[in-house]
Amino acid sequence: MAIVSGGLDSTTLAYWLRRHANGLTILSVDYGQRHRKELQFARATARVLDAAHHTADLASLGALLGGSALTDTAVAVPNGHYTDASMAITVVPNRNALLLDVAVGLATVLGADTVAFGAHGGDHAVYPDCRPEFLAAYQQMVTVAGAGFLPDGFQVIAPFMAMTKTDIVALANRLAVPADSTWSCYRGGDLHCGTCGTCVERREAFALAGVADPTRYADATDAGRVG
Repeated sequence: MAIVSGGLDSTTLAYWLRRHANGLTILSVDYGQRHRKELQFARATARVLDAAHHTADLASLGALLGGSALTDTAVAVPNGHYTDASMAITVVPNRNALLLDVAVGLATVLGADTVAFGAHGGDHAVYPDCRPEFLAAYQQMVTVAGAGFLPDGFQVIAPFMAMTKTDIVALANRLAVPADSTWSCYRGGDLHCGTCGTCVERREAFALAGVADPTRYADATDAGRVG
């Protein structure tokens, strides 16, 4: 099972799992994110991969977890590089643990032996629940919490944990992932804004990977610039 938001990382993860796993179930979560349009891209990915798709409606979390630019419309989404200190305002408290809890619960019901999510090396600086120590602690917690109910050998994995965004773009290219059918922008407008942290990281990764970026950006200034 894969948690797929509709973004480039998790979509690439889904394509990778389709090649390496015996079966694939996709879980997406509406947690009240302002860029919830990403969910329509997740649904499209599930259709293309012929994978079962479930969407968990946790939209009320957006109001409970205020103060983040991703869930609170009163907080502006900052421009800048993904690793800038200003990106801390995009942290949704305990988000990955919440999403993983839903995924593990569903995996238990379905008898799936693996839950995968798309955290990568570039996330470590800003998001504590994308770091290796979080994954290790979460695996231990799940093993205890689900004892006697989880399938033998149950694991929570993040295959891209040691990879950069550039590595993921290169992998997506090799897997023929339709990058223009993914959504990264935190603003959730008609087009990728081109200036928020995830847009800047996306543009930079395509440039560094030497892969043509099919994304349409509202701000085309310095498109493909590395820096």
